[in-house]
Amino acid sequence: MKKSVVFAGVALMVMGALIGTSCSGKSEKGSSAGKGKVVTIKYELWDSNQLPAYQAAADEFTKRNPNIKVEISQLGWDDYWTGLQTEMIGGSASDVFTDHLAKYLDFANKNQLVDLTPYIKKDNVDMSIYMNSLEKLWQTKDGKTYGLPKDWDTICIVYNKDVTDKLGISHDELNNLTWNYDDGGTFETMIKKLSIDTAGRNGLDPKFDKNNVVQYGLVLAHSDDRGQAQYSGLACATGWMYTDGLYDWNYHYDDPRFIKTIKWMKKMQDEGYLTPYTETSNGTAAVFNSQKAALVFDGSWMIGSYKTNGVFEVGFARLPEGAAGRKSMINGLGDSIWVGSKHKDEAWEWVKFLASRDAQEIIGSYGVVFPAIESGVNKALNTYKEKGYDVSAFTDEAVAPNGTFLYPIVDHSVEIGQIMTRTFDEIFLGQKDVESALKDSNAQVKALFK
Repeated sequence: MKKSVVFAGVALMVMGALIGTSCSGKSEKGSSAGKGKVVTIKYELWDSNQLPAYQAAADEFTKRNPNIKVEISQLGWDDYWTGLQTEMIGGSASDVFTDHLAKYLDFANKNQLVDLTPYIKKDNVDMSIYMNSLEKLWQTKDGKTYGLPKDWDTICIVYNKDVTDKLGISHDELNNLTWNYDDGGTFETMIKKLSIDTAGRNGLDPKFDKNNVVQYGLVLAHSDDRGQAQYSGLACATGWMYTDGLYDWNYHYDDPRFIKTIKWMKKMQDEGYLTPYTETSNGTAAVFNSQKAALVFDGSWMIGSYKTNGVFEVGFARLPEGAAGRKSMINGLGDSIWVGSKHKDEAWEWVKFLASRDAQEIIGSYGVVFPAIESGVNKALNTYKEKGYDVSAFTDEAVAPNGTFLYPIVDHSVEIGQIMTRTFDEIFLGQKDVESALKDSNAQVKALFK
């Protein structure tokens, strides 16, 4: 694909690269569920950027189903999952909620989710309209389905275009960076060049003062077991992978390649090129938008947020290429029904609508995420084009052969997250040695499955 994306038909290329798509399937035109009494369905999501799009979808759904109203609530990522679990235990959770591939098995194993398979069969839902690689991820080995796909995303470099233009750094340079854990490749050189101290010296100057930095070359979140917008693209570019397969629990956080990747990140922090852990408590986007860092790794769901920050122009470039190629995690969200819902049939109608072409075209038209259906993706791409946004970095990664990978779906994801978050906290706060910390945590993770 050329650097300048040809928007018409790009969605088809993305779908085909990920396994293939079908253009068959019927649009949702209304439902007979629960005729009579008006029922209110509670729906919960964590991304505030998507609220307007989902409210528009809810409005259209209620027009078609006047007996079902949808009440949407939104909480930030951490509060969302903590609150959801607490509400489930207390019997007050939302009927339907946005679910995550790294989370849903834990809910399913606790019998907190409705198996959608009987509903899918009853209504003859055409599952071929989704990217198969995403649709199948919501199906367990025993044939149960706990969510319908709604979108997909990849990770890229977001850069402060005002800063890079001033330094004469082109998009092509940023779009073709290389990385390795020994000398950091051209990526390390770039983040050093973009790191500025109080005297105006950059990180390539021998006199650069790492203790008095006004602009870091790069900001990354430090604590996340998935490392989706943190270490995943770098580590997997070495040939490393989390486990031996999608549902496998043989974790490799003790692999030398992963250890060296995290050591490189720690070194960049200690030398003043990567924003310190202590300065990222409000999130990486806050650091980047306050112009305290020139680059950040982030996902396609954040395109609109960065483009409308109102402070400076941004650009999007592909992740650095490593020995094993250029790698981005590709993720997909889905909608699940809480087993405690008193209105499961109506909740199903809402979930079915959200996963339909009609709804995903509404969502896509807002240009916030890439929906799981081709026509919805085209809507998103058209919206980005109309706004003058070049999002080709995200789609180029998605269609590249072997350019994406999936995070493993396993049991004990909550416990794994707790172990690895604590481990990365200790590493980047300098409380534990990288190698020993990762070897210890890997042993703790594996012990969960024995």
